[in-house]
Amino acid sequence: MTSPFPLPVPILRLPRGPDASGSRGFSRNSPSRNSQPFPGSSPELQSSRALLRERFLRLLSLARGRPARFRLRSGLLLDAVFGAAAAAAGSAPFQVDSLRTPLGTQRAALLRGGDVLAFSVPL
Repeated sequence: MTSPFPLPVPILRLPRGPDASGSRGFSRNSPSRNSQPFPGSSPELQSSRALLRERFLRLLSLARGRPARFRLRSGLLLDAVFGAAAAAAGSAPFQVDSLRTPLGTQRAALLRGGDVLAFSVPL
């Protein structure tokens, strides 16, 4: 049997977005809106960063499937077959295969980027 009264349905009201006049929403005069992505960065500095990033990405693509040696913060030297790495800076992980450690060999592993001080790949 159906109810004679319809069930109430809640209505979700979203905030109003910015309008063309700029009276609502984000301020056009905000310091963060008018700032550069990297304060004090010049076009020369940006082009050198882009060049270094391109070289790093090419290195990662050439290193895939090659033997690599990783030096960890703890002082360990680990040998593995380089698989992949995230292109993001910071603590991006390294995916490796056949990781040889003092405790044995792991078929596949992820090394935290924050733990890796350096890695070398013979090209």
